[in-house]
Amino acid sequence: MENISIPNIELVIIEKNIINQNNNQKPTPLIVTKRFLTSLLKKLHAGYFRISLSLGGQALLWKTLIGPTKDTNISRHVISMLPNSVFILLWSLSLFILTLLSLLYLLRCLFFFKMVKDEFLHHVGVNYLFAPWISWFLLLRSSPIEFLTPETMSYLILWWIFAVPVVILDIKIYGQWFTKGKRFLSTVANPTSQLSVIGNLVGAQAAAEMGWKESAVCLFSLGMVHYLVLFVTLYQRFSDRDSVHVMLRPVLFLFFAAPGVACLAWESIVGDFDTLSKMLFFLSLFLFMSLICRPALFKRSMARFNVAWWAYSFPVTILALASTEYAQQVNGTFSHILMLILLALSVLVSISLMVFTLLNSKMLLPDNDPITGFLIV
Repeated sequence: MENISIPNIELVIIEKNIINQNNNQKPTPLIVTKRFLTSLLKKLHAGYFRISLSLGGQALLWKTLIGPTKDTNISRHVISMLPNSVFILLWSLSLFILTLLSLLYLLRCLFFFKMVKDEFLHHVGVNYLFAPWISWFLLLRSSPIEFLTPETMSYLILWWIFAVPVVILDIKIYGQWFTKGKRFLSTVANPTSQLSVIGNLVGAQAAAEMGWKESAVCLFSLGMVHYLVLFVTLYQRFSDRDSVHVMLRPVLFLFFAAPGVACLAWESIVGDFDTLSKMLFFLSLFLFMSLICRPALFKRSMARFNVAWWAYSFPVTILALASTEYAQQVNGTFSHILMLILLALSVLVSISLMVFTLLNSKMLLPDNDPITGFLIV
């Protein structure tokens, strides 16, 4: 018992007044701003580019509607009389939102590079990295500025700036699919993977408008081959293992966005809404009907506002845009009724999302965002 040593215990007493004095000190405006930006950049992810994606698609739709057309139907002529100022306002809003999101995400890359790296290495997060480049392509194609027409050098330069990141991401994603085989693809494939396909198809359409047919065919073939592989893989997926997070089920609308963009891209390449374009349009329309006939699938995701709601707008807008080209090619009553229904639905969905976003602006950056931490699949 004599060899047992008793440790010395030091009791530290902190004055309560000192703690209260420190807590009563108000943070300076600079500290508050720094905390806000830090929280903003940590919560901001590439999934927020859904907003710019939807607005860019809507701007392209309006430019198509008010532009010249060969359609002799009276409904199309009435639509073409819409004021040009609405399109200019919408395009300017799209440009502002996309520029703001791009600058914020660039700051995220500079100050939180590890979080961006985690997105790039994740099989879900990497798909959203296509969204900003798709958005820029849409704004480039719908630009009302004269020096950004397909015949100008500035259009060509911007096309290269937007196309190179898409190809780099293609090499990363498709290279893994090819080298790691079917087992890897069946594990990582999810509805957001179709954004990689859409990126190639939108780039192909922009190249075709410049007259670069070879580049357009290259990007189109790259996107469509992998779309066929992806479509079959997702068709055979196990719902109990590969289903998306309940709050993110709106991304299922990407199923009909890809064939919709494909039919428009092929039309730009061949210069006509031919049989292949019609087949892709009908496939997109069928998948759209298959989803809207199952509203219970989206019931829980609509219980609380989330930025994932913006996933509804872009696919519907693309389908409406394809319907205008179909109605122009097939000059009939049914085709124009279908066009008017889809146009009205597209505009209604976009306006509703804008209103809901303004009313729920405090919920745009939630602490429990299902995308943060990549809890999608």
